[in-house]
Amino acid sequence: MTRRIDPIRALGLAACVGAMAAAPAAMAETPLIDIYKAIHEHPELSHFEADTSARLASELRAAGYETTDHVGVYGDGARAYGVVGLMRNGKGPVLMVRADMDALPVVEETGAPYASHARGKTVAGQDVGVMHACGHDIHTSILIGLARAMAASRSRWRGTLMLVGQPSEETVDGARAMLADHLYERFARPDMIIGLHDGSDQPAGKVSLAIGAAQSGTTSIDVAIRGVGAHGAMPQMGRDPVVLAAQFITQIQTIISREEDPQDPAIITVGSIHGGTKRNIIPDEVKLQLTTRYFTDKGQETIISGIRQMAQGVAVSAGLPPEKAPIVTIVDRESAPATYNDPVLSNRVRTVLIRTLGKENVIDAKPITPSEDVGLFGLPGHQIPLAYFWLGAANPAAFEAAAAKGQTLPGPHNSKFLPDPEPTLAAGVKAMSAVATSLLQ
Repeated sequence: MTRRIDPIRALGLAACVGAMAAAPAAMAETPLIDIYKAIHEHPELSHFEADTSARLASELRAAGYETTDHVGVYGDGARAYGVVGLMRNGKGPVLMVRADMDALPVVEETGAPYASHARGKTVAGQDVGVMHACGHDIHTSILIGLARAMAASRSRWRGTLMLVGQPSEETVDGARAMLADHLYERFARPDMIIGLHDGSDQPAGKVSLAIGAAQSGTTSIDVAIRGVGAHGAMPQMGRDPVVLAAQFITQIQTIISREEDPQDPAIITVGSIHGGTKRNIIPDEVKLQLTTRYFTDKGQETIISGIRQMAQGVAVSAGLPPEKAPIVTIVDRESAPATYNDPVLSNRVRTVLIRTLGKENVIDAKPITPSEDVGLFGLPGHQIPLAYFWLGAANPAAFEAAAAKGQTLPGPHNSKFLPDPEPTLAAGVKAMSAVATSLLQ
């Protein structure tokens, strides 16, 4: 009988977790690279990760984990596709490892033989192309590789390993849905949380980690600027909300430049503005969708209060009555706190990464403004320590060639973003296994 060997193990994983004797069943596992390509080729949008979660749950069960799927409840009562796998291995700490599973509404243009040609419908019913443009296929595959490695090396660690496959990170409501379904009460409350995210800003084999502030928080805000409709040829008969919206957009930029502490970075972006039906009709209302970013509670408070005050201000300046005041709505389901890497835990993780990958392959990262909902798992006030690091996913040769020309490779949320899978998976499993083994002592 010919045994089928997972190539990711052959790429050095055993060296990180020690000499482990794999059981015959483990030797028949589907190679991790094949799992990755299958997930990449068949991506699923947020709220619709049925097949991806089923595959993850099946792999965790096969590796010996107590596995539960369909964990999570959204605000409308719909069940989510969260997956939780537990391996209890004696007395010790509870370590949670989180990986997200959902894809983006992007048409893939990588030209890879395993490229996605999938289409799907968003929660709003929009028909879109679907692509793993943010690397969650890598994250899910690494979680499976970690599950296998830790199961095969149980003699080297003690405690409880809690593997979480999170849905709907891209809509920033997956972590909230799992917590709303009593994640910690049903399974275990972790003593610490770790996770990773891949990207093309580093070659495969390198990782980076920020201590303290790692990623900005985000608050989504809807604003309805109301006015009085009229004929476009007789603007004096109405109160034009299009003009008021333009004034409002200009004014809120001064929140960042004049209200926010310049040493506390923050962003306000108006990503959508809709109003009116015809060029010669002044509408009654203009609707705006805003995304805001910040690193501190004070920054968030400054932004929200400034937006409310300035929206009210343009209405007052136009002489609108109270019943025509702007409506400012905080969209909680699309908001998340800043990702904060606990200094003590993060320094422990950094030490292990250096020991495992070499000092030259571990980079000190700076905070970035793209946001994540992983911080929600840490609970308000950073009750549970978190360490979240970045994993290089670029082909090393392509990375060096682009750098020599002063260029960068396509990154997350780009239709041409494509990790170099084998070295990325190998480094990711090796790093996560080493960190998990060290923390579970």
